[in-house]
Amino acid sequence: MAEEKRDYYEVLGVGKDATEQEIKKAYRVLAKKYHPDANPGDKEAEAKFKEATEAYAILSDADKRAKYDRYGHAAFDPAAGGTSGFDGFNYEDILNEFFGGGFGGFGGFSDIFGGGYSRGGSYNGPQRGNDLQATMEITFKEAAFGCQKKLDLWMEDNCPTCGGTGAKPGSPIETCFRCKGKGQVRTQQQTMFGMMQSVRDCPECRGTGQIIKEKCSQCGGSGHIRTRKTFEVSVPAGIDMGQRIRLTEKGEPGTNGGPNGDLYVTFQIKPDPVFSRQGYDVFSSMNITFAQATLGAEIEVPTIDGKVSYTISPGTQSGTRFRLRGKGISYVRNPSQRGDHYVTVNVEVPKRLNEKQKEALRAFAAEMGEGVHEKKKGFFR
Repeated sequence: MAEEKRDYYEVLGVGKDATEQEIKKAYRVLAKKYHPDANPGDKEAEAKFKEATEAYAILSDADKRAKYDRYGHAAFDPAAGGTSGFDGFNYEDILNEFFGGGFGGFGGFSDIFGGGYSRGGSYNGPQRGNDLQATMEITFKEAAFGCQKKLDLWMEDNCPTCGGTGAKPGSPIETCFRCKGKGQVRTQQQTMFGMMQSVRDCPECRGTGQIIKEKCSQCGGSGHIRTRKTFEVSVPAGIDMGQRIRLTEKGEPGTNGGPNGDLYVTFQIKPDPVFSRQGYDVFSSMNITFAQATLGAEIEVPTIDGKVSYTISPGTQSGTRFRLRGKGISYVRNPSQRGDHYVTVNVEVPKRLNEKQKEALRAFAAEMGEGVHEKKKGFFR
């Protein structure tokens, strides 16, 4: 009954002096929050969605709002001599106004209000095909420099026998007698909110608008078959782990002349035994000798471009990192720009020295004023 209903302003969370824009904004927030598509199976959310929609239906209409402000809920209670506030109200207008014809599909809308709604077009119009997802594994250097790869993928494609029509070649395709080719049938239904119009897929043609008398023997009338296709993938230089590219209209075929969906390829990069990366910078490590670290030397450093010369300064310590500017990985969006290559050097300590080499080191230690303790062999050794 009317007295059991909450105040419409309270439902939307606005004051009685709220502007039209404030009311519209408040409803938009609540509709998104409580719509059943976002809360599947939640009866409380469904009830709040209906309550918010009812409040908006009244407060968004200047005449109805004026009546509500004067008489409250009784203005729309037939038992109190009022009229239904929902006579002639079209919920499709709300959906189109707020969500461009749907919110997440608004698949549950017809179940809530006892009927579907029209999207302003028939279902048998051109429909875009489904997008596809695929993963491709590439090497470190393929990711760094880019390459051409082939991708084999199982997918739905147009039947080669019927060309996607679903009909036996040469057989006629008739316009559905029930929906007259629209793919939809419209009905009216009395609901708690008044008379509602519902639009559903035509049960005769299942929303296609066409009747196939003789089905294609290869696809069974579906117009599609599952097939294995090979795609040429241009891997951009600099692509990183987990990033993806889009191959436009390489997805599944559309229906009724609609375009194909897209194919999204996500990349996995194999570990490299020498190099690693962070963003567009490359990292590696290499060993140098004790003499090279002490006296300095010109060494050859492996990079993704090949070996380059680098001069080690005298006295270089183990763990020192130096940078090779511009020797990293190209930026995906700006191939002329590259990251850097960072090299960490590890000083190798010789494990096996002959007597002459040991004597030289003893002399060096004595010159440096360093004491050297050498473990002597025991009797049995």
